[in-house]
Amino acid sequence: MTDSLDLAVLAGTASTALFVASTLPMLAKARRTRDLASYSFGNLLLANVGNLVHSVYVLSLPVGPIWALHGFYTATSLTMLAWFLRYAVRGTTHRAARRMGIATEAPAHAAS
Repeated sequence: MTDSLDLAVLAGTASTALFVASTLPMLAKARRTRDLASYSFGNLLLANVGNLVHSVYVLSLPVGPIWALHGFYTATSLTMLAWFLRYAVRGTTHRAARRMGIATEAPAHAAS
């Protein structure tokens, strides 16, 4: 039983590391470019609600790799939702304002 448990924990740890490694480039690009236009608000919101509900299950389990993975996914989902609301919504508002001919930033000569 101990060998199979050790193998399960090893597999859980390895898969957690792989999932984290596969997600970090997305986070880095989103942070660097602040371009979240390809993300859906509905998807990001549902992912956060799903993580909240899933927390009930995860927190009932003994501490292990699943806690780390769930914690990472929860933090990532919250971060992406926050960035979406901060950058994508603001960008959409600015684009819509430009289409209507409304200035969203001070003209360059106004700074002097």
